[in-house]
Formats: sequence, C-alpha cells, structure tokens
Amino acid sequence: MISPPRLTDATEFRGLRSDPQRWLPLARDIARSHGYAGWEPTPFATGTNLVVGIGDRLILKIFPPVHRSQFLSERGALRVLAGQLRIAIPELVHEGEREQWTYLIMTRLSGELASDVWPGVTEVAKERLLGQLGETIAEVQRVPPGELAQIAPDWATFMQGQIAGCRARHQRLGLPDKFLAGLDALLSEAQNLIPMTPVPVILTGEYIPENFLVARRGDGWSVSGLFDFGDVLTGWGEYDLLGPSAFMTAGHPGRVHSLLAGYGYAKDAISGSLKRRLLALMLLHRASDPLRHICIEDWPLKAANLDELQELIWPG
Repeated sequence: MISPPRLTDATEFRGLRSDPQRWLPLARDIARSHGYAGWEPTPFATGTNLVVGIGDRLILKIFPPVHRSQFLSERGALRVLAGQLRIAIPELVHEGEREQWTYLIMTRLSGELASDVWPGVTEVAKERLLGQLGETIAEVQRVPPGELAQIAPDWATFMQGQIAGCRARHQRLGLPDKFLAGLDALLSEAQNLIPMTPVPVILTGEYIPENFLVARRGDGWSVSGLFDFGDVLTGWGEYDLLGPSAFMTAGHPGRVHSLLAGYGYAKDAISGSLKRRLLALMLLHRASDPLRHICIEDWPLKAANLDELQELIWPG
C-alpha cells in the first residue's frame, strides 16, 4: 500500500498538486484497492484537491489532512442530496482514508462544462440557464440539511468572522479607495441586513460556471448536473446567489431577473434593501474578490461608490 506524501502546510500541498507525477502513484494504488486496476487515472488540471478520472465513469478525489473539512462537506452533501434533485449530482461509490488523507470515489456526470459553453450561447439561452440555475439553488435549499447542519462554523460565527476580516481582505486584494470608503458603513449595517440566526439551508457557495454542467436538448441548453461540494455550509439562502451574480449576470437586467425569478423572487421584489443585502453578502463571501470576479467590463470605472455598484450589478 502506497503512503501519501508528508506535507506540513497548504503551500506545500499546492506545489504537490501542480506536479501529478508526485501523487499519481497514490491515486493508482487507491483505484487498484477498489478493483479498478485496469484504468490509468487521468488528472484534472483544476481543482483545490487531487482529482483524477478513473476511466470514463468514475472520479477519484483525494483530500490532504489540511482539507479534511472539505472531505466532510463533500461527503455529507453527496449523502444528503442523493436522489433529492431533478438534475444529476455525483453518486458516492467508495470512501476511505490513508494516514489522515481522505478520498471519495464517485460517479462521473455527463454533459458539458457550463464555463465552456457560456461564452458562445445567445442572450436568450443565458437567461434561460440562469433561470434554471436559480431554480436549482432553490431546490437544493429545500432539502433538509441533515448532517450538514453540524458543519462548522455555524452561520452566525461564519458571518462574524467575515465581517471582522472584510476590510483587511479587500485592502489586500486592491479594492479601489472609493469603494473602501463606504465599506465601514456597509459592515455596520450587515448585522441587521443579514439574518444571523436563520433557519439554515444548504449552501454550496459556488454556483459558478466551472461547477455545473449543461446539455443541449430539443428546446435548447439546460442545466444538467451539479458537482463540487467541498465548501458546503448552512445558513442564509441568498448567499448562494452571489456566484451567478458575479460571474454570469454581468449587470444585464434580463439575466438578473431570470436568476431571481428562478430562485423564487418576483420582479417587484428586487428592492433597494435586497440589493444592499446582496452587496454586503458579496463582499463578505469567503471567496470575495470583486476586481477579479465581477464580470462587468471596466466596472470600477462605471461606479463611483458602493451604492452605484449595487445598481450596476443588480439593475432594475
């Protein structure tokens, strides 16, 4: 049995991940131990953990000790959501652990990665896909969290930590001063804007084109699959609207309305208070990086402050 590499921190792991020849022997050995000796694992270039395809039917995902929380989130989500959604998610086939390195073997979904398709589809198709994505988010959030409710931190603790570190984060990431100028006021509002003790729902935090699949059907493109649940937590549902709002709606009113309508919000619900809350959540998101994530061309030049920014992202 091949032992995993010995690492001391996340930086070392990132170096390991970028050099598959150092960890493919471990992947082969794990696959072989579950009866998949005839397949050569094919590494995926992207991802936080070590991910390989085993043939064309299975995926092996290996988590280092430093990412154990992601293993627990992914495993829990696959258990809780199994058979609960209209679209496909991976089916958990095997799980295991080697010297504190954990792994999952799951089924591989069919379909095309949305990030590959999105740039080339029509505006009508984009609105349709965003409406379906909003429906998918709402459907996931209707599933009782079950064991996922035990994932730490709880929503209130998570939000308090994000609020405490928000200014330093955005200064480090280079958010222009004209937006930083209004940040303290927004953060002081956040306690009342954002429910801190809601009835918790399942949040993936990552409804972005790299994490869902689409398929062309008779009437056009449709959302067909969802994967990557390593960052799942539970909390206030609107948190999961931020990925599509940053990466996909691009300030187009039709796209924004389609996403929110799919989620269950009527057109007249797109109020100033909703936009303010979404803006606060966007800046507090654990992956928040507006300069690199908001897909509106030259947006820092189009907004003079945070008030104008929220109108730019969520018009109407």
